[in-house]
Amino acid sequence: MRLKITLFTKEQKPLSFNYHYQFSSAIYLLLKFGSPEFSNFLHNIGYKLNGKQFKLFSFSLKFEKYKISNSHIIPESPIVFLTISSPKIDDFIKNFVIGSFERQMFYISIGNEEHKFLIKNMELLPDPVYKDEMTFSLSSPMVLSTVKEYNGKLSPYYLRPSEIDEINRILSQNLRNKYEIVNNKVSKGNVKIDWDKEYLNKHSRLTKKITINEYGRFPVDIIGIQAPFKITGDPELIRIGYECGFGEKNSMGFGMAEIGNGYEK
Repeated sequence: MRLKITLFTKEQKPLSFNYHYQFSSAIYLLLKFGSPEFSNFLHNIGYKLNGKQFKLFSFSLKFEKYKISNSHIIPESPIVFLTISSPKIDDFIKNFVIGSFERQMFYISIGNEEHKFLIKNMELLPDPVYKDEMTFSLSSPMVLSTVKEYNGKLSPYYLRPSEIDEINRILSQNLRNKYEIVNNKVSKGNVKIDWDKEYLNKHSRLTKKITINEYGRFPVDIIGIQAPFKITGDPELIRIGYECGFGEKNSMGFGMAEIGNGYEK
């Protein structure tokens, strides 16, 4: 299930590209107003399977009008749209709605800049019809990783668009894990994605680096893929990707996809 929240920001200050950590924290705070117990569970424990932790929600921001300058988004309109998605209706969606009505606004701080957002409107978005072949654009980068050894130490390696076989293998397993948690049964399905070739030919850069906790003690760089794609395979796994986010680190605002290619050809 998806919610589209209309936010109002009167000051229209420049916002760093690296806003993901702060917006994720603001979402947990709104959940806390709906249910402190659930917010604490989701933030500190989460849903666990096969040694991995899942939060089963994602989000993305869309500015009504903006320009880009020096790694910052410069709003040219006070309207910002926050879309939040999760299959956990009774837990996540319900408590987020309660918290939003209770709080009606939230703040984020990045460095020395504080941004205030007023919640103006909330809309429930209809579910799409899930098929075994669909086209999506990414409203936030898709993150998929494996582990490689560097100088004798194991470190995360973020997959690039050209590593499509590994992408499809890891993405399928990621979606099967989420499906099992949500539905309490095992899926043997698979998915396969193909990047939009025309988009790839027109854009030389297909990855985006985001720094999590940019001004904290331990900032972390994450590399995600930003390109439209066609996905084929099990419609139930495609549904899980649409509802939870495709790939990893969804609760930090990665892997949210919209129906269609999302760009002018």
